[in-house]
Amino acid sequence: MAVFTYKGRNAQGRMVEGSLDGEGSGAVADQLNSMGITPTDIKPFVGKNAVQAPDWWLKLNQQPITPMDLMLFSRQMYTLLKAGVPILRALAGLQESTKNTAFAAMLQDVRDSLDSGRELSAALRRHPKVFSMFYISMVQVGEMTGMLDQTFIRLYAYLDFERDMKERIATALRYPSFVVIAMGIAIVIINLFVIPTFAKVYAGFHADLPAITKLLLGFSAFMVSYWWMLMLMLAGAVTGFRYYINTKAGRYNWDRYKLKLPIVGPIIFKATLSRFARSLALTFKSGMPILQGMNVVGMVVDNEFMRSRIEAMREGIERGESILRTAVAAGVFNPIVLQMIAVGEETGDLDGLMAEVADMYEQEVKYEVSTLSSKIEPILIVSLGALVLVLALGVFLPMWDLGKAAMH
Repeated sequence: MAVFTYKGRNAQGRMVEGSLDGEGSGAVADQLNSMGITPTDIKPFVGKNAVQAPDWWLKLNQQPITPMDLMLFSRQMYTLLKAGVPILRALAGLQESTKNTAFAAMLQDVRDSLDSGRELSAALRRHPKVFSMFYISMVQVGEMTGMLDQTFIRLYAYLDFERDMKERIATALRYPSFVVIAMGIAIVIINLFVIPTFAKVYAGFHADLPAITKLLLGFSAFMVSYWWMLMLMLAGAVTGFRYYINTKAGRYNWDRYKLKLPIVGPIIFKATLSRFARSLALTFKSGMPILQGMNVVGMVVDNEFMRSRIEAMREGIERGESILRTAVAAGVFNPIVLQMIAVGEETGDLDGLMAEVADMYEQEVKYEVSTLSSKIEPILIVSLGALVLVLALGVFLPMWDLGKAAMH
């Protein structure tokens, strides 16, 4: 049997602490309950002379909290709350069962916050890297409406869709990414090692070279002599771009331009509209006030341009305008979506129709993502063919001309 230290509240509500022997934390919790103490924290006892690793070493070796951990947390909270398990006991059970030490530490902090009198949404707000503002706002609405269990299952479905889309996009872009990386490596190797060898051969002929060969030789010589400058320019361009998109104006312009990119632009746009419609349906169905709901939806779309359009819609609704009128003024919705919003306002079933809009866009995004590779592959093939053609003409054309001159 091991020794465990505990903290809990007695029947009078006062905080008590001590230590007990037990086979595990569950057995200790049963002992405390039989003693009339509600446990809030149970930990294995560590002696004074025990050697503990430094905090920085523990954090360095901690497994990060993944979106899958958050999905499982949402699903398990729904199951436990639906079964009538109190929140503190549910969190204690999840903390004991998880193998992720970082997630367990986060759950312990949430339990401590609840024990000090905070609401669950306020406790989750202490961990912004794990829980988004949308997640916290939905939990807050669930607390206000008494539908916390339903809120967690809706959040689980929402997170599952986000995960599925990311996996589909990553799968679709895997092959094109490999091809682009291979082409980049091939260009570097050819210019640094292959073309300089041919340059020495051509120099011995003392012949006038074709323009395309001169261009290749010049670019290769520049890369050999100033490769460090090219690396600095590339690093500077990447750093400058990242700095620009982290500014307010830069983020707005980049997010607006992303929606107009060829091939991937329509996918990003439809995915953003799907996220907007799904989150709007969830907020309406959960009973969140419309103005607060529009604020939450604006945080979810993850696109500054769309967020500005949603903010304009919220301001219009605040002035007393209808959702349909503000949606038309936003200029980002197609006639089908506008018609669904109009019918939803007339029938009072805006949450249901927004869910249908989200389903429609989700299906379109799934189809677009499934055909993404087939759209990119022809572009890659043409690019690769053009690269081979330029290299072949530039390298072998002088040899062809010299061969013909030798025959004559």
